[in-house]
Order: sequence, then structure tokens, then C-alpha cells
Amino acid sequence: MEWLKAIVIAVVLVLVIRWLFFAPFIVDGPSMQPNFHTGERIIVNKIIYDIRQPKHGEVIVFHVPTEGRDFIKRVIGVPGDTVKVEGDTITVNGQVVDETYIKEAVNAKHKNNELYNTEADFPNERVSDGTVPEGYVFVLGDNRSNSTDSRSIGYVPFGDIVGRADLVFWPLQELHFIKH
Repeated sequence: MEWLKAIVIAVVLVLVIRWLFFAPFIVDGPSMQPNFHTGERIIVNKIIYDIRQPKHGEVIVFHVPTEGRDFIKRVIGVPGDTVKVEGDTITVNGQVVDETYIKEAVNAKHKNNELYNTEADFPNERVSDGTVPEGYVFVLGDNRSNSTDSRSIGYVPFGDIVGRADLVFWPLQELHFIKH
């Protein structure tokens, strides 16, 4: 009977921890390649943004009500930042962003005289103001030419953020903490 009690307590603890602190997320689609791939399982830290605001370069999971699902993207701009995307150059507050996480992919395209970002620049006809409002973030997918991100869906409200992606746990050979 003691073992049954221990199992029930363990299950309750797991459910409470999962509900309050962490959530699993499955990557779906190519928008975060080369860093994240379809089918990878990620642990999302749900409480970090109750303590502080998102920071530049962090990978977040957020709800997109118009799409009816969650997205995973990288934070490029935080409240008050002025963001500009022109081809493969991203500037925040007039400073070029050093995107080490996609540098190899960008350089490979440039060697072939191609742009890595063949999609929309920013600001654009959908989002005309490049200054991130209070309570929002500007996000981009790492795969700029195949990503639905702030260039098309606009700024992401803090209230729609599920949390920060902290750990890839599946497949096991890809197990690692996510660098931010």
C-alpha cells in the first residue's frame, strides 16, 4: 500500500510541476532551422517571464491566436527597441545584430551570391512602425526565408508567451541545453 501512495504522490508532483513550471513543445516546420528541426521535443520554462521580461536572442514559444497553435521563434527586439530588417542585415537601435546562431548558414548563401533572407523586410506594409511597443517583443525565425514571424504577424504580446525554450530532450542524441 505504501508503494501506491508513493506513486500517487509522484504523479501529482509531476502534474503540478508540468502545469505550473514546465511544458513540452514539439517543433513543427522548418522556420527555426538550422538550429531546431521538425520532431524535436523541447522543454519550455513557463515561469521565467513571471520573474523578468524576455531578452534579446532568447528562443521563446508563444500562442498565435490567428493560427490556433504555438510557434517557436527568437526574440530580436524588446519593448522600446527600433528594429529594421533589410535583406540579411538586422539592426536594433541602429546597431547591427551579430547573429552567431545562423552565421554559418548566412555565409553559405553569401558564397553563392544569394541572400539568406529572401522574404519580407521590416518595417513593411503589414507592420509599418519598427518600434516595439511596451508589453511586446519582435521575433524572427532562424530560417528567415521560411518563417511566419513578426514581419507578418506583428509584435508578440507578453501575454501570449508560453515561456523560454531551455532544453532539447528528443531525440536523445540531440539532448542539450539551448544557448541564449
